Amino acid sequence: MAVDYIVIVVYLAGMLAMGWWGMRRAKSKSEFLVAGRRLGPAMYSGTMAAIVLGGASTIGGVGLGYQYGLSGAWMVVTIGLGLLALSVFFSARIARLKVYTVSEMLDLRYGGKAGVISGVVMWAYTLMLAVTSTIAYATIFDVLFDVNRTLAIILGGSIVVAYSTLGGMWSITLTDMVQFVVKTIGVLLLLLPIAVVKAGGFSEMKAQLPTSYFDPLGVGGETIFTYVLIYTFGMLIGQDIWQRVFTARSDRTAKWGGTVAGTYCLAYAVAGAIIGTAAKVLYPDLASADDAFATIVKDELPIGVRGLVLAAALAAVMSTSSGALIACATVANNDIWSRLRGVVQKTEEAHDEVKGNRAFILVMGVAVICAAIALNDVVEALTVAYNLLVGGLLVPILGGLLWKRGTAQGALAAVAVGGLAVIGLMAGYGILANEPVYYGLLASLAVYVAVSLATRPTDEAILAAWRERLAGRAPESTSEPVPAHH
Repeated sequence: MAVDYIVIVVYLAGMLAMGWWGMRRAKSKSEFLVAGRRLGPAMYSGTMAAIVLGGASTIGGVGLGYQYGLSGAWMVVTIGLGLLALSVFFSARIARLKVYTVSEMLDLRYGGKAGVISGVVMWAYTLMLAVTSTIAYATIFDVLFDVNRTLAIILGGSIVVAYSTLGGMWSITLTDMVQFVVKTIGVLLLLLPIAVVKAGGFSEMKAQLPTSYFDPLGVGGETIFTYVLIYTFGMLIGQDIWQRVFTARSDRTAKWGGTVAGTYCLAYAVAGAIIGTAAKVLYPDLASADDAFATIVKDELPIGVRGLVLAAALAAVMSTSSGALIACATVANNDIWSRLRGVVQKTEEAHDEVKGNRAFILVMGVAVICAAIALNDVVEALTVAYNLLVGGLLVPILGGLLWKRGTAQGALAAVAVGGLAVIGLMAGYGILANEPVYYGLLASLAVYVAVSLATRPTDEAILAAWRERLAGRAPESTSEPVPAHH
């Protein structure tokens, strides 16, 4: 294992070095939060694929393959489909808005009423997302170094918090590019063919396993439908995803770079399911399906390669974790804190925006590590996050982009009713039930349409400014007045 340890330690040290390098680039709010909106197609595709393919897609994707066979690919497939839909239909418009958060988009579209409430919902979602990816360190470090869970979370979490705090989006973009390459080599080019060969090839896998393992719909229609609702729609509206769209150099980059990343997700989905199916042949009696990834890596791969593949799993977790963390801090600072501060302090004094955002990443990072130590179930936390996001925010965001008659009152009512309905239904039906997101979405949609039609249309001046911004003709907004330079 010594060679494997060296590979992992070099990889982790490299992540911290990237953070240090990014710190020297990130001198303004735009550089720190959205990498100066300067990413070209190759960097944009790599980082977008890295952020959406996290620990859930890698360790969870292989686990679903172990449990259901090839149809276990559906969860990651729906993530890829969401990214494709976002890239083809919405990303060019989103990139042209030149905002920093989803709530700023809602404020622009509806006229400054929806921000704080939508900010709180988005903050809860990004916080949960960061927590779940941080919990995933425990499983990887446990296999690697046999350390206890709490120490693993502190170790993995601290490295992500360190490089994210230092260089913001520049550090995260650079580390994501490395993580994308490591993941591609580790999972697609090494683990996939080795797992299939060790399991005796496809003919042997077919002979050993029940036919349901090779049925593309084996996981069940209702499950696939729920994945589409949660993940495909979640990709369209998550702050962590939008913040990546904001980094694109042009709307063409956002559109085509995202399409490439979405297509890559589909390949990754199938690879994970095949690896899980191979693991089922090799280890039919694992205690937990989520152990399949670590077990096959530990037992079947040669020295050195094993280190690289475990680094790939670590890379998957870190890229999602850092993306969710910067999104969480951006929302907390720009959508919640700056508004509250504006209410308390009528005068705006000069302050260093990069320093402020850096402090928020550090504080949120510590909160995420503490929450990850306290919570146990990754799937439950992730389900809560996505249910809140889709139930509360999908309708007002897509309504704002697609329906001119939607009003601020309609948007606020949709966020409140959808969010509360989802929370109430999760308490009633159980967190993992499908009903909360179904009924929450329907309630949100009904209220949005009814209240929008019952209230006065959005002011024409607001809509005119919105159209200018959508066309890319308006200047970049600052979320607060720009202090004078001293």
